[in-house]
Amino acid sequence: MSTVRENAALLPDPARLRSHLRALAALDMAIGDDPRLCQYTFDATWSPGVEAALMENGSGDDFAVLFTPAGVLIRGFDHESEMSPYGTADEQVWPGVIDDVPAALRPLLDEPAFHDEGIDAPRVTACLWQATGDTVWRTGSALAFPEGSEDPDGSGFLFHLLTDRSPEAVQARFEDYYERPVSLDAIRHVLAGHPLTPAVAVALNPAALSDNALLRRIAAHPEVASYLSCDGEFDLARTNPIESIALPNALPVEPIAGCNAGGTHYLCGPALPDGPRPVLYTDSEGQASLIAESLAEALTLAVVLPSWHDALAGFRPPALNSDYLDDHPDHPAVRDRLLAALRLPPATDREVLDRLLTTAARTVRDGFLPHVPDDEESAFEPMLEPSAD
Repeated sequence: MSTVRENAALLPDPARLRSHLRALAALDMAIGDDPRLCQYTFDATWSPGVEAALMENGSGDDFAVLFTPAGVLIRGFDHESEMSPYGTADEQVWPGVIDDVPAALRPLLDEPAFHDEGIDAPRVTACLWQATGDTVWRTGSALAFPEGSEDPDGSGFLFHLLTDRSPEAVQARFEDYYERPVSLDAIRHVLAGHPLTPAVAVALNPAALSDNALLRRIAAHPEVASYLSCDGEFDLARTNPIESIALPNALPVEPIAGCNAGGTHYLCGPALPDGPRPVLYTDSEGQASLIAESLAEALTLAVVLPSWHDALAGFRPPALNSDYLDDHPDHPAVRDRLLAALRLPPATDREVLDRLLTTAARTVRDGFLPHVPDDEESAFEPMLEPSAD
């Protein structure tokens, strides 16, 4: 028999559990095609002082892991369990399930999100908790389970990815839910706590961050299009460069966007289904640089680091982006909103800057420094300069 008592011993400490749940939410968002169908989510501002990791499987089963200063509460609900309030004669929580929950955590079960209309009891069949300062997960001491079921409270299947946190188990669950293969290496990367980069997101779902999918999202979100055409200096309506260019590596180039200063962004290479193409930027002064390994990375750069041109000129944090933030103090909120609309992974200034500098450094080496066709002496100058630090 699998119950909360057995599963309590398989749970990690709260800090590791929180990291794992954040990773599951990031993976679900990256793998799926529609955010509304995600099973796992993480809300860092669920209520004042409370972070919530939530799971809903769409079939009436759900759980919530609530992280508070007083401790952590895990509430699960299996709609088919005999222990459901809907299955008891008095429509109350099964005896012992929540009787021992500490007073500091007990109000969490009174949240409206855990109550259904017409039932004067929280929607719960399995409950665990760990108070701050404690070192073990607790369950009801007087809890007696109904006979005849291998998983009477539903905790076995509800908390499966919390007790078996292996990449293989996570891969199997997401492949079953989305009915397609999912990269095990990409899952390992995210579960290990590494950033969900556009490249890893593409490995998890090639179609989600394809050029066409991103362009459709931009067209569907006026705020995104407006930001890109102005502050982001990535105006999709400007696709007429000042002059034609060619690359030493002979890759074809396609103008994709322009900027107010007369610069042009190009996609480099043949247009393949779901295949990323590096992004090259040329300015109006005869300079050029590779700035991203894909359109997804270029859009992330434009949203997260609008002063990226200064980075190529040698500026580094905290000076980098500081003038823009002075003029736009709401940029962090705008940044997060735009990335979510584009379904691009969250990214910090440092992560985006590191990717930019790594990519720009191969401009000359890999044949991306352009010239005007039929004029080999007209090569552009590289934009990347040594750090000013």
